[in-house]
Amino acid sequence: MPVTDSLGFRGRRARKTAIAMLLSQLKGPGAAPSKPGGGVSAWAMSQAVPFLMRKAAGRVLAWVWKAEPDLLVVLAQVQAATPEMRIARASMPIEYDDTEEFRGTYLGVGEKLVMPLPPGGRPPFATYTWVLGTHLVSVTAVCSDRERFGTVIADVDELARGIRVIDDLTVGESEPVLRIDPA
Repeated sequence: MPVTDSLGFRGRRARKTAIAMLLSQLKGPGAAPSKPGGGVSAWAMSQAVPFLMRKAAGRVLAWVWKAEPDLLVVLAQVQAATPEMRIARASMPIEYDDTEEFRGTYLGVGEKLVMPLPPGGRPPFATYTWVLGTHLVSVTAVCSDRERFGTVIADVDELARGIRVIDDLTVGESEPVLRIDPA
């Protein structure tokens, strides 16, 4: 289910649930459970997300698991492949070297990294990456439940295969910006 940039009711509940899940995962496994009314930060952020997504102009898309929105959040983004970005990718810890080849329908061959048991008690995640010359396309899925991560990864694979870059837009006087097709 897509998390939209709509200011109305469309996607509002999905945005709030996705943000709440990500915030709870950031607190870590040893954190105290939220108090009643502790969802205020998730609500406030869900109000800002439509504006941020509009500003991103299609360079960032988000989805949640429709049947259970607090189980899985998937983000797709396009970034300029700057020298700093390439250095950061090359400097990642050794745990992140276990990538495998992944073929997307539209983007060709990229890399897939699955971390069902990441260090430090962090939530399981999968990252798909394609380097398209001057741009980097990545899809990241974060799951709130370690035991159920294996049951949703095939659907995340299918979503990642369908990602495509639709066109180049000229934004003001800046260089071309790639957009991800929301379909």
